[in-house]
Amino acid sequence: MRSPTPLTSDAPAPGTAGLSPSVDSEVTWLLHRAAQRLHAATGEQAEKYGLTLREYIVLSALAKSPGLTQSDLGKSLGLDKTTLMSQLDRLERRGLIVRHSHPRDRRLRLPAITEDGEALRAAVADACATAEDSALAGFPPDQVRAFRQILITIIGDSEDRGSCL
Repeated sequence: MRSPTPLTSDAPAPGTAGLSPSVDSEVTWLLHRAAQRLHAATGEQAEKYGLTLREYIVLSALAKSPGLTQSDLGKSLGLDKTTLMSQLDRLERRGLIVRHSHPRDRRLRLPAITEDGEALRAAVADACATAEDSALAGFPPDQVRAFRQILITIIGDSEDRGSCL
C-alpha cells in the first residue's frame, strides 16, 4: 500500500491557499477540483439563460431519458424527493416541463420536457459544450477521448447514491 501523498507542494502558488494540484495529488482530489471548475463554467452558461445548473441537468435528464417516473429521475440524479420536487415545480411553473399521471398507476407522475424546455436545454447545452471545449482546448482529441473513457470506466454501471448536482 502506498503512503498518502500531500495535496500541496512546499511553496503554494499565490492565491491558492496552499492547495495547488500536482502530479502527486490524490486522484479523488484532482477529480473533485476539476468537477468544481467545470461546474462553475457550465453553471455560468446555464445562468445566462435563466437556469441554475441543477435545473439544466434535470432538463437534460428528461430529454435523454423520457418516461422516467419522478422517483426514478430522483434516483438517477442522486436527488432526494424534496429537492427534486422543488426543481420540478420551478420548471413546471416556467412551462419547461409538464407532469402526467402514469398510464398504469395514477399515483406515479411522469415529468416530461416541453418544446420550450427542449429549446432552452439545447441552447444551454451548446453553451456548456463551448465552455467544456475551452477547458479541454489544450489537449489533442485522442487524449480527450481517452479521458472520457477513463471517467466512464471509473463511473461504471453501478447506481451512484451521491448527487451529481
